[in-house]
Amino acid sequence: MNGLLIGRFQPFHIGHLSAVKFALSNVEKLWIGIGSSNKSHEKRNPFTADERKQMILFSLDPETRGRVEIYYVPDIGDHERWTYHLDSIVPKYDVVFSNDDFTISLYQKRGIKVIPVPLLQREMVSGTNIREMIAAGKDWSSLVPQGTKNVLLSIGAKQRLCNIL
Repeated sequence: MNGLLIGRFQPFHIGHLSAVKFALSNVEKLWIGIGSSNKSHEKRNPFTADERKQMILFSLDPETRGRVEIYYVPDIGDHERWTYHLDSIVPKYDVVFSNDDFTISLYQKRGIKVIPVPLLQREMVSGTNIREMIAAGKDWSSLVPQGTKNVLLSIGAKQRLCNIL
């Protein structure tokens, strides 16, 4: 059975890693859709799709990487067509993993099974909070996997975020 997990991963954090592990406990293969892949260097989307893909891949152990495939999912500006557009990008999947109410409703309208993902310390572990902590020079490193930390440091995330936020 194949599953789909969609996110912006701005940046990929320990909550996302937990979601990947949860999804893989329910399916054999997991397609990860990097949402808003056509956006970067913006307040809500500061990192490029390639940078986010690196964050994900460098944060997964080799066994997990072997069960995951990553796809770029650009915004198309049409919510009703979005799930069908996604279907043209990723291979067939049997279940969607999400906590986003809008995403859940779109897939449920199509009769596609959605499994909610347990959230990990949502008040602290959110992309918005982590981006703000990086820009402010606060200690954010415990909120992201080591692979993400390495990518963020290598691309000068603090400077980029200071320029954007």
